[in-house]
Amino acid sequence: MKTSVNTLEREARKKSAIHNLDSRIKLIMTLIIIVYGVYTTNLLNLLLIEIYIIFLVFLSKISLKYYLKRIVYILPFGGFIAIFQPFIRPGDILYTLPFGLSLSYQGVQFGILLLSRLTVSISMIVLFSSSTPMNSIINAMRRLGFPKVLSMILSLTVRYLFVFFDELDNIRNAQKSRCFNIWNHKISYMWILRQLGYTIMMIFLNSFEKGEKIYFSMLSRGYNGESNQYIEEPSMKHINYFVLILTIAIIIFIELK
Repeated sequence: MKTSVNTLEREARKKSAIHNLDSRIKLIMTLIIIVYGVYTTNLLNLLLIEIYIIFLVFLSKISLKYYLKRIVYILPFGGFIAIFQPFIRPGDILYTLPFGLSLSYQGVQFGILLLSRLTVSISMIVLFSSSTPMNSIINAMRRLGFPKVLSMILSLTVRYLFVFFDELDNIRNAQKSRCFNIWNHKISYMWILRQLGYTIMMIFLNSFEKGEKIYFSMLSRGYNGESNQYIEEPSMKHINYFVLILTIAIIIFIELK
């Protein structure tokens, strides 16, 4: 079964108090929490913010397994930077490792702080993306005054990711029908690398051709860089303002405690 926007956004289609919030409010909340997470240097404050995010996750009825899995997938990309901090940051030496590597106390502190900031930011982003469909995210950006080009690029990027996936899926099925097995040890590694190179080239060529067809289809429907898109604007309910004010109040309380 091919991957689609609906299968990837199954959590965003659920109904809960968090899902029903206006996408603009959720985007503002996400930006506020990320900015505060990057600003604060207090680990306890970051822990309290993370607890608040987890509370919102339970309110949203998002699958905890799905939520944690997405965090685990994303965290290593920035986590490696935090892991190396104890070895590259000067300070009081705690332990000396072979090959001249030293573990510093200040480096450990900064590494933990960096990892905590990253965890809070990723947790909030995953909550936001898991409780808000992609179209709603893009519409929220437009309605909050984000540059039109930025929202259009984001919208097309998401759609082209599925184009790449479909092309890769078609090529892999074609290879399987010809008994191509990359794990066959009887085949030379150079031949396998050459075939992988051909596969990557075909993915980009086929995706480029489809991209051109999509672009010409958009032009034939009157699209240009100044085109406006109709956006439904439902009325903002009082609960949205309440949740936003509550989030800001919690952050202020945590900072001033």
